[in-house]
Amino acid sequence: MQTEDLQRKAFVTLLVTVSVAFLWVIFPMFGAVLWGVTFAILFTPLHNRLQRSLRFRPTWAAALTTLLVLLLVVLPAVLVSGMVVQEASTLIEKLRSGEIDLAAYYRRLMGALPAWATRLIEGAGLADLSSVQDRLKESAAGGSQPIARRLWVMGQGTLDFAVNFFVMVYLLFFLLRDGPRLMQRIRRATPLDPAVQARLARNFSAVVRSTVKGNILVALLQGALGGVALLVLGIPGAVLWAVVMAFLSLLPAVGAAMVWGPIAIYLLSMGQVAQGLGLVAYGTLVIGLVDNLLRPILVGKETRMPDWVVLISTIGGMSLFGINGFVIGPVVAALFIAVWDLATDDSSGRAAPG
Repeated sequence: MQTEDLQRKAFVTLLVTVSVAFLWVIFPMFGAVLWGVTFAILFTPLHNRLQRSLRFRPTWAAALTTLLVLLLVVLPAVLVSGMVVQEASTLIEKLRSGEIDLAAYYRRLMGALPAWATRLIEGAGLADLSSVQDRLKESAAGGSQPIARRLWVMGQGTLDFAVNFFVMVYLLFFLLRDGPRLMQRIRRATPLDPAVQARLARNFSAVVRSTVKGNILVALLQGALGGVALLVLGIPGAVLWAVVMAFLSLLPAVGAAMVWGPIAIYLLSMGQVAQGLGLVAYGTLVIGLVDNLLRPILVGKETRMPDWVVLISTIGGMSLFGINGFVIGPVVAALFIAVWDLATDDSSGRAAPG
């Protein structure tokens, strides 16, 4: 008995050691693995439909689904990223050359404000932006000098991105093709009741789908609608501000209004009353209502979290994992709630652990 107990402990120690070592080895590919798994979960229903249409040929269905992901998701993201980089470079160049005079714009805005607001801003030491613009010019000018020294770093970053992108696509294909068999092996190896495993698997898939569809898709739609409005109004860098609005839309109670609101105030202060009021009405009635109308439909009642949970989990996820935190934060928070609901759900009875 002592020998069997010792062998069991040794095997558990070996299992934990090799598992930690494996996670350590793949950690540099963490972002690629995350998005590969995320896309696989999102597009599994499409893969299943294609597999039925192709008379249950999983390899062809996985290849076609992967190609559709590249065309419908990755390619537009790359194109938009290129446009954002170009507009950001143009904006920095205009700031450096003085073509865009932030101080003059700010003085005109201050002149349009009521006296009490002007005194409040002056009391806070925010009345003069000339020094701020000078520092922006110096930073933009200084940032262009060491570019030659950074070429190697930039090239290395590009190589890392290419490797991660290849890993993500490669993993996506095999997860789509072999996902069901992989899940069966994971369930057999997990020491949990099958009912608990099934419920956690459903919750995990539902959370990932709802996070992407309910948060990212709504954010992209709000950013696109805001960008169209800024293009119509002739605001410089409309695509750049649209992307900023999309990112801010991921944060409940903050949202895209942090971009279109100040722009509307600026238009009003410059005497463009019709444009300013039109942007306010458009932002409130169109951009704002997208969140209230579409998010409940895309997320659903079962996986919908309180806005404050989404807010703090998204910000916390970003601080820890960067851009990947937009997905990781809400998913971890939702799984935390799901596991505790499972643990305290009397209706699960014997299925609940402990």
